[in-house]
Amino acid sequence: MSKPTSPFTKEQLLPQEEMIEVARKKGKLFIGIPKETSYQEKRVCLTPDAIAALTAHGHRVLIETNAGIGASFTDREYSEAGAEITNDPKKVFGCPIILKVEPPSMEELEHINPQTVLISALQLKTQSKEYFQELAKKRITALGFEFIRDADGAYPAVRALSEIAGTAAVLIASELMSSATQGSGLMMGNISGVPPVEVVIIGAGTVGEFAARSAIGLGANVKVFDNSITKLRCIQTHVGRPLYTSTIQPKNLLKALRRCDVVIGAVRGKNRSPIIVSETMVERMKTGAVVIDVSIDMGGCFETSEVTSHDHPTFEKHGVVHYCVPNIPSRYAKTSSLSISNIFTPYILQIGEEGGIENAVRFDRGLKSGLYFYHGILTSKSIADWFDLSYRDINLLIL
Repeated sequence: MSKPTSPFTKEQLLPQEEMIEVARKKGKLFIGIPKETSYQEKRVCLTPDAIAALTAHGHRVLIETNAGIGASFTDREYSEAGAEITNDPKKVFGCPIILKVEPPSMEELEHINPQTVLISALQLKTQSKEYFQELAKKRITALGFEFIRDADGAYPAVRALSEIAGTAAVLIASELMSSATQGSGLMMGNISGVPPVEVVIIGAGTVGEFAARSAIGLGANVKVFDNSITKLRCIQTHVGRPLYTSTIQPKNLLKALRRCDVVIGAVRGKNRSPIIVSETMVERMKTGAVVIDVSIDMGGCFETSEVTSHDHPTFEKHGVVHYCVPNIPSRYAKTSSLSISNIFTPYILQIGEEGGIENAVRFDRGLKSGLYFYHGILTSKSIADWFDLSYRDINLLIL
């Protein structure tokens, strides 16, 4: 990929006399929010309340008409919050800063001006080499919000969406078990004299923790499996009560699967989720049991999993109902949008206070970790390794 190796001109790299740095003044940002065009994506990255906070600080926001309609936010709400509304997506993509939930498509990239700042998800597994070549060609500075770290070193966006996915998994399972959906007719509630529903959770990360909280809150009997003793210890502490936990041993897992009514898979891997539950194990589960594969976006941890959509979310295999929708948070678009907006807003205000993205990433290591393109130069080693591209260390580019 032919691209400049430095964001500076030849003249700027020549030795010059030392000058005292003058702090940049607070800048006024001009932000564009296009309507999401990805399949079944209903979320929006800023709520009307967030836009009201931004406009109160003097920033301009241009939003495409009906951009928030999928999350139950109307154009009128955005207009009253101070946003400018347009029905021309090209105008939105012409803004100096673009905010999106999903990464822009190749067609949308054509409308983006050179030297634009793009803040969106990256979703590395769904991208192509041409996508990054186009970013380089337009010298775009791009931030992937799922890579931004907070002061504790955690990923706030990933955690927020994982919390929603974990809670949603239990609610969806409860819905699928009802007689109204031709399910087993079991209720996930602690009814006197009735044995509680058995829920197995594979993976003790954030998704597993919030699934366990929700299931316990509804009165279910929960068992959590993970190969990390530290994660199992943490989930015991965070849930705040004794919990059945076990490492992933085939004998114990099979015993739990044969008795359970719901199993939630939430195991991540480096490049792909490991297959924990084989087809033979699924065959031995109860008829009418429910499988929720939250890790389907990374290939799934059940051998029987196949990607489904929100329109047709389930299929049945060996008498077991499978729910394998990759974008679970989009099912609860308003809650997800509020959560994403809470993460975006402080960072945008910080960028404005620092006088632009340049200063913000210089002084905020967490924000810098989300940067994967800087003025058309790839700065992410993982992307470079995945697509066989050359990259530069961001610390050598930002002076």
